[in-house]
This record gives sequence, structure tokens and C-alpha cells, in this order.
Amino acid sequence: MVIKMKIYSYTVVFEPVKEGGYDVVVPAIPELCTFGETLEEAKAMAEDAIRCYLESALREGELIPEDKEPSVERIAVRL
Repeated sequence: MVIKMKIYSYTVVFEPVKEGGYDVVVPAIPELCTFGETLEEAKAMAEDAIRCYLESALREGELIPEDKEPSVERIAVRL
């Protein structure tokens, strides 16, 4: 028996925190957030959080969310 694995890919936002480290959010899964002391750790934490979320969703028969790419722009404000 061959088990096919599906690969899910999500846009992840790493926001540097003033005190150090990175806050991590996944726009397609707004209830999911994590943190890492380094960018490498933040990426690993994001992967683990997404995996746990998807495994739970599949177990519970919930829909798997589609990826959402946020629109990121710089806006200048004149004062």
C-alpha cells in the first residue's frame, strides 16, 4: 500500500520584535501565531504550528484553508 502525502504551502509573515526575536503569523490561519528567538527558530516554529493545525483539522474533518498572500505596501504620511 502506497501512502500519498500532500504538501501544503502557506505564506508566513515574520515580524521582528523590538526586544529580539520574531513574531510569526499565517494570514490564511489567523488563529495561528508563534514566536522564535531567531529567524531560523521562527521558521521551524511556524512549520510545526502549521503542521499541528492541519493534522487537527484533518482529524476533525474540517476544511483545510487556502493560502492567502497579504498585500504589503509602504505608505508615506506627510505631517
